Amino acid sequence: MSDVSPGFPVRGTPVSSVRSTPDITTDPAHGGRWTSLRAGGREWLWHRDEPRRPSVVPGDSFADAGGLEECVPTVRGVPDHGDAWSRAWRRDGGTESVDCPDFRLERRIRAGEGRAVVDYRLTAEPGYRFLWAAHALLDLSEEARIGIAEGAPVRVYPDGGDGWTPALWPAVGTSGGLDRLGPDDGTAVGAVVSASEVYVHDGPAALRFAVEAEGQPVSVALWRNLRGFPEDRPYRSIGVEPMLGRVFDLAAAGDGDAACVPPGGEVRWRLTVVAEEETNRVRNQ
Repeated sequence: MSDVSPGFPVRGTPVSSVRSTPDITTDPAHGGRWTSLRAGGREWLWHRDEPRRPSVVPGDSFADAGGLEECVPTVRGVPDHGDAWSRAWRRDGGTESVDCPDFRLERRIRAGEGRAVVDYRLTAEPGYRFLWAAHALLDLSEEARIGIAEGAPVRVYPDGGDGWTPALWPAVGTSGGLDRLGPDDGTAVGAVVSASEVYVHDGPAALRFAVEAEGQPVSVALWRNLRGFPEDRPYRSIGVEPMLGRVFDLAAAGDGDAACVPPGGEVRWRLTVVAEEETNRVRNQ
């Protein structure tokens, strides 16, 4: 599996950039949630006070406390945000794992040389179909931008529901384009982009995710909630979510829209996280 390509994919040419090795903290006792992703002198993960989160049990509705949740075997649908986030994980040396009714998920996080690498393995009966998303909610300014290869196919969920319409990145016209965040405007838009790599550029810093899974569909899910959700008490949250699969709800997955366990009984994939900071940049706006 390859590393993430260096540099900032922004207009103009940066004179130089400096990589910072990400420091990841997880909470195995509470769903394996990533509680911190620090790099370049800042915390990248957004958090929200959610009193239900410490006491959830399988079958509960999602308790959105922020951070990064491991959503598998679905994001939307049943179980809500999957079956792994509401179960206690185990830590054995450098490996963390969780057993769910239909599968076992393991991950190993290693950091060094300016990047963090997370290797995953899911074991289940051959033919088992699933979605996985690294459901990362990020603490970003209104000026932050999302970078994905221009023209990548996008499935836009304009009202946050199950129905989607096709578009091409950056899907200009959906509240000004999915690549820009901006101030709160009361909208909530979801999208799944056919891409294996995404960066978030916020001021002089950038965070880049890349996902690789041989023989499986990979994409990037986005949740651009500018105080449009939920209806009763809306708040702002920005999700940038590398994933396996091409839909939010496993029940809606067509042919090729979900990962599938091969005859060997396991699927392996890798998530790479790179943080960079531009220095002396030159950028054409």
